[in-house]
This record gives sequence, structure tokens and C-alpha cells, in this order.
Amino acid sequence: MRDWLPFLIYALMALAIPSSMIVMSFAFAQRPTRRTRARAIPFESGVSQGRMKPQRFTVSFYLTAMLFIVFDIEIVFLYPLAVQLNALGWFGFVELLFFVVILLVAYVYIWRKGALEW
Repeated sequence: MRDWLPFLIYALMALAIPSSMIVMSFAFAQRPTRRTRARAIPFESGVSQGRMKPQRFTVSFYLTAMLFIVFDIEIVFLYPLAVQLNALGWFGFVELLFFVVILLVAYVYIWRKGALEW
């Protein structure tokens, strides 16, 4: 039984947390006094189920999104280098500095071009 005790505690917590959330949502829910049309329309994830209006985005929105993705992917490459930095020694440190300098130069370039301003 001693080996199964952590699993039992985990299972009890896995059942207790969601069930307590459900019970508390019913206990603390505010009941609407009037039924209006706005409350009757389903609403999920911030998007109304009604008819969607066409929305146009500017080019700077897409440019900012693409730049975020590019810099995000480049930053992901820093993690494996940081993990192995001790094993790589000075060569890894110089490579890390070179990579960060390239990122900083690119960041300053797009900042000067005004790509980060909406």
C-alpha cells in the first residue's frame, strides 16, 4: 500500500479540484434577473456567434506578427546553447556572443526602419 499512496493522493486531488470548481461555480453564480436577447446569444472565447463583420488589418500588424515569430524562433535556439555552454567552453561563449550581436543588430535595424510602430 505504501507504493500506491502517492498515486492515491494524486488521484484524489485530480478529482477534488475539478469537482470543487464545478460546485463553487454553481454556489457563487449570479442568477440573471431579466432574460435579455444579449444574454440568450451564445458567447464563447470572446467571439459572438452572431454574424461576423469583415475586418481589415494593416500591413504593420502582419509585419509585427512575422517579426515576433522570427525573433521568437531565434530566441528558442539560445536554450540549447545555454545548456551546453559549460561543455563548449570558450568556443561556445564566443558563438553565443556572436549570435546575440546578430540579434541585436537585427533588432536595431527593424527599430530604426519603424517596423515596430503601429
